Amino acid sequence: MSLNRYLKRYASLAASALLLCGVMNYALAADTPPPAKKYKIFLSLSYSGNNWMSETANIIKSLAKTPPYDKMVDLEEVISGTDPQAQISAYESMIAAKADGIISFPISPTALNRVVRRGCSQGVKFFMFDSTVTEKCAYNISYITAGAGENMAQFLVNTLGGKGKIFMNRGVPGTSVDKRHYDGAMHIFSQYPNIKVVSEYYGYWDDRISQRETAKALAAHPDVDGIWSELGEAGVLNAVADRKGKMMPITGENMNGFRLGFINDDYRKRGLTGVSAGSPPATAGYAFKLMMEVLTGKRKLEPINVEYPLPWATADQIKLCKGSTIADGCNVFAGNLVPEGFSTEIYNPTLLPEVTLDSALKGTPTPGMTIQPLPAAIVKAPDEPGINCEHCQPPVDQYRLTKVTATVQP
Repeated sequence: MSLNRYLKRYASLAASALLLCGVMNYALAADTPPPAKKYKIFLSLSYSGNNWMSETANIIKSLAKTPPYDKMVDLEEVISGTDPQAQISAYESMIAAKADGIISFPISPTALNRVVRRGCSQGVKFFMFDSTVTEKCAYNISYITAGAGENMAQFLVNTLGGKGKIFMNRGVPGTSVDKRHYDGAMHIFSQYPNIKVVSEYYGYWDDRISQRETAKALAAHPDVDGIWSELGEAGVLNAVADRKGKMMPITGENMNGFRLGFINDDYRKRGLTGVSAGSPPATAGYAFKLMMEVLTGKRKLEPINVEYPLPWATADQIKLCKGSTIADGCNVFAGNLVPEGFSTEIYNPTLLPEVTLDSALKGTPTPGMTIQPLPAAIVKAPDEPGINCEHCQPPVDQYRLTKVTATVQP
């Protein structure tokens, strides 16, 4: 073979090899999925210290660690406290850091509006959970328009036969949650002239503070007939139980110690009854999943007010879970598994099947679980001025009863 022919054949073989190598590399690249986009998400909490807020943060953290979000989310938690200006400053820092999304418990329905509006104009998605803002570019995901305040108030009125002295244990001043609950309750109580609110105090959604303030109220008004309470009701129950003798109807939220009181034989014999409703930590997880579906383009959803369903369990509907497993409609845990101030409404089989007790306690993902898509349909919350909108009209049935009927007529 001549040298020229040899060189030509070698060049042809080399070209074929390079082509084959290119095809193989292309095939390998086609089989390798592109790296997932990283989303910079900030979790902004306005206060900390109670179990409820820790649970909401842990649920969000557990979801951010669950595939495929574990490869897609950079999550940073910021706690700014109860001063609106501090949370405004926190939002400003997040916007400057080029946040894709901010999921937050806002301390005020109105004070944060300007900074939220500025963030929206720069492409930041704001998802508020439980508490709300009135700025229309934010997404509000909350149960508060579902009527916890008025339904619990009517339950108490029914139980007391329309007359008696009551206490009101409120939450954190200035929040939309406290305002909406209180307004709903007073809408009912004001219709019954024989219902007397003899003590009204702020328990700050904390069972220890609520216990202390309730004990003070009991010392001043030992003849109280019933108590309406926001979160912190486990402390309210402890203050009442510490007194010997007769107990009374108490309406509250879903703290574990409160629900255990309803299945305590001694307490039942002493006259404890009531209802457990309100503030599910699961709302935070639902808000996070909605936010991620919007950010990833899986859901087209303009800023909206979304209503989370109101938990509601009367004293005779409390059912103890077997160990840490949430199944068969159980709704309270043994006292050795969680603190008495633990909020039990952490799970929803349709909206939040990824969450377990460890998710809420430790922020850990559930082994083998992947993020499940949300149902296509959502429930739009009604517009309520000062709660989730600014220039809007409230519905004519704003404080309608959805869980009880008025067995005692005003």
